[in-house]
Amino acid sequence: MINKMTFPTARAVLCAALLSCAASMASAWTDKPVRIVVPAPAGGVMDVMARVVGEQLAKDIGQPVIVDNRPGAGGGIGINTMLNAPADGQTLMVTASNVLTEVPHVIKTSFDPLKDVRPIYAVGRVRNLLVSGTAVPATDFASLVAYLKATPAKYSYASHSAGTSSHYAGLYLAAASGLDLQHVPFAGSPPALAQVMGGQVTVMFDNVIASPPMVAAGKLRAYGVGGSTRHPSLPQVPTFIELGRPELDYTNWFGVVASGKLSEAQAESMSRAIQKAAEAPAVRDKLVQLGFEMLPPQGLAALAQSVRAEFDRNAITVKKFNVTP
Repeated sequence: MINKMTFPTARAVLCAALLSCAASMASAWTDKPVRIVVPAPAGGVMDVMARVVGEQLAKDIGQPVIVDNRPGAGGGIGINTMLNAPADGQTLMVTASNVLTEVPHVIKTSFDPLKDVRPIYAVGRVRNLLVSGTAVPATDFASLVAYLKATPAKYSYASHSAGTSSHYAGLYLAAASGLDLQHVPFAGSPPALAQVMGGQVTVMFDNVIASPPMVAAGKLRAYGVGGSTRHPSLPQVPTFIELGRPELDYTNWFGVVASGKLSEAQAESMSRAIQKAAEAPAVRDKLVQLGFEMLPPQGLAALAQSVRAEFDRNAITVKKFNVTP
């Protein structure tokens, strides 16, 4: 005989399950506000993700989530802000992977990115994009290289910070094209883009979130984009693979990290909560619309291993170009 559950009973079971799930997520934090540190200025890629995911997380756990921008030192100020807070999980950080895997190779840090910081959840990936201000007359990649070659040592390229993918891609561009470009590091994308648009810096490897609106508005020119296919928001821009320059294709994942002192159980609980917030239809749609490519869930161990592999790969780049702190 099949045991049929009455509607009131079924509803009670469902409500209990939902309440249990909510309680499980909330148990990752106390009843105090959750702070999300962003190691970059307001308006940048990390800041956008922190605010979109943080808003949903606040709804899910029923607690305030506050975004705290702490730019500078290639993300070091943000990480130290997080690490100097109690290691209770109330202070998290939304960051790009390069803050852990690229920057520490060229900027002296007071922390070990592989031990002191625990990756919690990788939300999405962002491609890079080569842009210039409209004062640069070149309209495609080949003419851009020719333009930059015409007057050696006159031109420069901006980066989000020393030791970031925008820095390394610029190194590869200069080396492979025989260019003499001065590197000008900034504290994040917005101030760097302002200088590129103003003509103070010539070119920049930015990302497909911050730059496309400026391209559409006629304030920037775009020459190449990362990825194996053209980006939906920039169908007229060839990929670096199409241009025969795959070494310029850099991507970083963006997601949530916390203190390495968190317990495994607390980290797992937080990871599930962040995953739930990131997979909410409204959040996913917003991030995809902005240019993020959403990533499938990874376990904590797999994510930590991917960070180590990326760290080791960038060590090779630093050695190749003799990049020093």
